[in-house]
Amino acid sequence: MLSTVLPARREARWILVGTLLSAVGRGLTLPFLYIYLTEVRGLAGGTAGLAVGWMGAVGLALSLVGGTLIDRFGARRVLLPSWALLIAGSVCLALVQSAWQAFAVLTVFGVGNAAVWSGQSTVLATLTSEGERQRTFGLHFTMINLGIGVGGLISGVLVDVARPSTFQLIYLLDAASYLVPATILLAMPAVGGRIARPAPAAAHQIRGGYAQVLRHRPFRRLIVFALVLTTCGYAQIEVGFPAFATVAAQVSPRVVGWALAANAFTIVVAQLFVLRAIDGRSRTRILAVVCVIFACAWLVLGGAGLVADDNTLLASAGVIGCAWIFSLGETLLSPVMPALTNALATDELRGRYNAMNSVVFGLSGIIGPISAGPLIGAGRGDVWVLLVVGGCLVASVLALSTRRLLTPAQDGRTPPQHPAVPEPSAV
Repeated sequence: MLSTVLPARREARWILVGTLLSAVGRGLTLPFLYIYLTEVRGLAGGTAGLAVGWMGAVGLALSLVGGTLIDRFGARRVLLPSWALLIAGSVCLALVQSAWQAFAVLTVFGVGNAAVWSGQSTVLATLTSEGERQRTFGLHFTMINLGIGVGGLISGVLVDVARPSTFQLIYLLDAASYLVPATILLAMPAVGGRIARPAPAAAHQIRGGYAQVLRHRPFRRLIVFALVLTTCGYAQIEVGFPAFATVAAQVSPRVVGWALAANAFTIVVAQLFVLRAIDGRSRTRILAVVCVIFACAWLVLGGAGLVADDNTLLASAGVIGCAWIFSLGETLLSPVMPALTNALATDELRGRYNAMNSVVFGLSGIIGPISAGPLIGAGRGDVWVLLVVGGCLVASVLALSTRRLLTPAQDGRTPPQHPAVPEPSAV
């Protein structure tokens, strides 16, 4: 089955391999940054939280700059320095001893992360045909989840707060993992180059930059949809979901861990089946279905809160069920959203279109925790559930309203075609 969804181009397949192996490194460290800074390096909890938040803010602030640089110089000239910064950041993080060092190193991480997602999306879009992109982006998401899951299992066995060297080891391994995609890209000099000088008719698009992107009405509607959905969906997984599960549903952190494991496992197993099932179907309708699935997941979580006092086992099942249902929506969203973005993008502004998606995720990552934390902390988890369910349903309406702004090809309502993709040329 895997062979039927792999992209035709060898270069695109190698990019996916690099994604998988670098995601293993990310999984090694992703759950432990706050623990490492507080319990191993002795930083105050508030200071560590500010440092992690600062890293995200830096990445968000520079995301748009990254998109501009990708369009101007090519994705490879942005990705390679970005990975170099991430390698340096991981090595230095293993040596952090004080708060100012943590802020300095996480600043480097923020700069390095700013353009990685949009750069990789741009490279994959240029290596695949329109008919392949949806499947390729779905595989990209699967590789990330599989890698993070494997890395998390490995680090769970290795790390010990009583032995700082175990944390230093995983950060050094994380640094080494970034060498893989960088080496793969270096070995393919024709991949990720700047698009050749545009025709005179397209030159005004580059001069218009992000203003030109935002004047594109279908994409503007898509961005509004994405901001609403990610704020009420993805952005709630890191704070809203675990906070409600432990405070309102009264389950242990271990149950939350099991729930997230079920989420990742389902994505890895189900994604290939989903990719085959959605070919030729309306992308906007699929996005509307994603919204309904996310709303159902939050309702199940809300139900876990209602039964927490009477049945701990049922509450735990509700928490795990929420994460499992949510994963089904993720398997639909992950291939469709970037495929639709790149169907709307022009080659001259493709980096900026992909960067706008990164900005949406960054903004929702700020809005989501700010909205969830105070409500759940104040004992108003019921209000939080109503807000996220309502937001998902609003996003569903926005997705359906976007359909009339798209051509059948952009909406994916044509039989998938897999024409040969021309060889990229580095400029």
